[in-house]
Amino acid sequence: MHGTLHRASGRLFPGGTNQYGALPAAFVLLTVVTGIVDAVSYLGLNHVFVANMTGNVVFLGFALAGAANLSAWASLLAIGAFTAGAWTTGRLARRVPDSGRLFTAVTAAHAVLAVAALAVALVAGHRSTGARAVLTALLALGMGMQNAVVLRLAVPDFTTTVLTRTLTGLAADPPGPATTRRLVSLAAMLTGALCGTLLQLGPGPGAALVPVVALLICVAAAT
Repeated sequence: MHGTLHRASGRLFPGGTNQYGALPAAFVLLTVVTGIVDAVSYLGLNHVFVANMTGNVVFLGFALAGAANLSAWASLLAIGAFTAGAWTTGRLARRVPDSGRLFTAVTAAHAVLAVAALAVALVAGHRSTGARAVLTALLALGMGMQNAVVLRLAVPDFTTTVLTRTLTGLAADPPGPATTRRLVSLAAMLTGALCGTLLQLGPGPGAALVPVVALLICVAAAT
C-alpha cells in the first residue's frame, strides 16, 4: 500500500519533484474522507459541518438570527470539538517532532474516533438529540486533528478540507503541475460527498462511516 501511494504521489509531482513521500496521495484519500463525513453531518446531524468550519460559523450566524432548520448548539459543538482536535494535535506535535510519525499517530487516532462514531451510529442511530451530539463531537474532533496535522505538513495544493483557495488557483494561475493536483483535490472532495450522500440517504450514517474507517486505517497503516 505504501508503494502504491508513493507512486501515485510521484505522478502528482512530476519530474522527480515530489519531496513529500506518500503524503500527497494520502491527502487525496483524506479529502475523500472529508466529503463523506460532511455529507453525513450536514444531511443527518442538524445541518452542521464537521470539517468545514467556515460553513459552521456562517450557519451559527444564521441560526442566531432565527433561520429555520439550523441549530446554534450544533454549530457551536462542532466548532468546539474541531478546535479541541486541532489543539490536541498541536500538543502532540511538541512530543513527536518527526512529521511522518506524527501524521501516522494522528491518522490512527482519527480512525479510532471514526470507529467510535460508527459504533454510536449502529447502536443509537442518529435521530435522537443525544446521538446527534455525540456523533457531531466525535467526527468534528477527528477532523480537527486531521486539519492540524495537514496544516503542519503543508503539502502544496492539498488542504483536504477547504477548496476556496484551490478553485481560486485554478482560475487565476496559468496551467501547470499544480493544476493537476488541484483538479484531483476537487474530484476527491466531490467523490466523497457523492458517496457519502448516497449512503446517508440510503442505508444511513452507519453505512456511510464504514468507508471513512476503512480509508483512515489504510492511510495510517500505509504511512
